[in-house]
Amino acid sequence: MELNNEDDDRATPRTVLGRRLRRMRETANLSQRALADKVGYPHTYISRVERGEQLPSEALAEDLDTHFATDGLLAELLSMAQDASIPDYGREVVEREGKAARIQVFGSSLIPGLLQTEDYAHALFRESLPGESEERTNERVATRMRRQRVFKRRQAPYYWAIMDEAALKRPIGGSACMMAQLRQVLTAVEPSQVAVQVLPFSQGEHPMLGGSLSLLTFRNGSTTGYVESFFSGELLESPDKVLALTHMFDVARSKALPEHESLTLIRDYLRRYEDEDDS
Repeated sequence: MELNNEDDDRATPRTVLGRRLRRMRETANLSQRALADKVGYPHTYISRVERGEQLPSEALAEDLDTHFATDGLLAELLSMAQDASIPDYGREVVEREGKAARIQVFGSSLIPGLLQTEDYAHALFRESLPGESEERTNERVATRMRRQRVFKRRQAPYYWAIMDEAALKRPIGGSACMMAQLRQVLTAVEPSQVAVQVLPFSQGEHPMLGGSLSLLTFRNGSTTGYVESFFSGELLESPDKVLALTHMFDVARSKALPEHESLTLIRDYLRRYEDEDDS
């Protein structure tokens, strides 16, 4: 799920945030340098935020809210800007993701987004979007990391991820990045509501080669399917299509290793990356 390109000629949550910050700073009779000194960030960073060229980090938004006593206004605008940055085809599924009672995902060649580390996500965005500024890449990563808050909900969803062995073998970001990524996956499965299985190469073909699938089940029993490719995604709700997607997921699950064997395979790959890093 990538970020949309924004039209600089129209008001967006990004530009509204920047304008509101500038007004608050000017009302307080502070220069950008003076404000930067008070909150402990570079004045050039403050300037880029005011011009709408860069979103603030969550930490900066919170520090600015504290300084101006704005009761979380800038943090709320930041959340709105991050939501607006998700393309139309992915925005609704992200919203529903936060309400699901169960999330089932299959990824054919990548670690699923809700389990990714910042470095892993950064490596993916940097390669898939060459020429993009570092600031925008960082914003994409921050938006993806924000989605992981779903696991901190009071009633966190049951999360079941199946990934192709290719996701373990392909060294996204290099050995050190993969070491941290696989350790995060192993940590993520410690809570009982998170399960990960690996579909090994030895199983040969399967029904979801080259694609990704999410199934979101809600407390009323309804299920929504979401399939995504490079620059498009489709939300599917009709019973016949959801049934077909559920069948595909079930076939992949039947071919996947049991969870304890999957975790053993992940640990094996982790040791390989550790050995490469030591050599």
